Amino acid sequence: MARVAIVGSYGVGLTVELDRVPDAGETVIGRTFRRDHGGKGSNQAVGCARLGAEVDFLTAIGDDAFGHDALALWAAEGVRADAVIADAATMVAPILVEPGGVNRIVVVPGALEQLSRGHVDSFAERIAAADICVVQLEIPLDTAVYALEVARRAGVRTILNPAPAPVEPIAPVVDYVTPNETEAAAVSGAHGTFVLTLGEQGAQIGDERVPAFPANAVDTTGAGDAFTAAFAVALAEGLTDLEAVRWGCAAGAHMVEHPGVVPGLPTRAQLEARLAAVPA
Repeated sequence: MARVAIVGSYGVGLTVELDRVPDAGETVIGRTFRRDHGGKGSNQAVGCARLGAEVDFLTAIGDDAFGHDALALWAAEGVRADAVIADAATMVAPILVEPGGVNRIVVVPGALEQLSRGHVDSFAERIAAADICVVQLEIPLDTAVYALEVARRAGVRTILNPAPAPVEPIAPVVDYVTPNETEAAAVSGAHGTFVLTLGEQGAQIGDERVPAFPANAVDTTGAGDAFTAAFAVALAEGLTDLEAVRWGCAAGAHMVEHPGVVPGLPTRAQLEARLAAVPA
């Protein structure tokens, strides 16, 4: 069984669907509201577990209702979570979704700001035992980069999903970087293989373009998380880089057809069915 270690975020998505986002100082009426499990680290951990990987996850949550819900989620999904209980609120992310699935997201880190190098050190054995380590940037940048360093010292391949994009450009040493077009400039100096996700245009690795899978998009939230999770599991199982990108594109297509992130993360059977429907 493939084993994936993830150092990243958990948070709660507070999603409003509306006809258009408000201008400065304007109030508009939304159409629907829902509360969802979120955070890129947690999304990717659940995504990897659903695809059959053994998952270890390091994050920070508050001692609050949102944090307690997170523990229940990971138990139900089979994710082994090392959750640091911080003296701050669990991260929240208000999300505005317009018709066609275009979204705007604001992240309030809360407990995640307390995730430190020391916590990564306590998680180091889990990282060393993994086939691949995945990190995102909703946690402190220093902690994220340190987690990559710990993994590389242990001989574990690494994936950086640089979301949200850092304010100042960074150039970490990493095996794979999975930015979208908005995030790419902030990590252009990274030392690793770039896998550029292109939404409806699929993804690109080196000179190779992998086309997107057919999908009727209703909500693009979490598409990058589904992509990164499937990409990570494929690599951990020994597939080629190009095959792993194709897995990522298939998972992203499945995701955008579902409102909310966790409900849209594909199972192994769902991913394999989509891959089979569009021969390589």
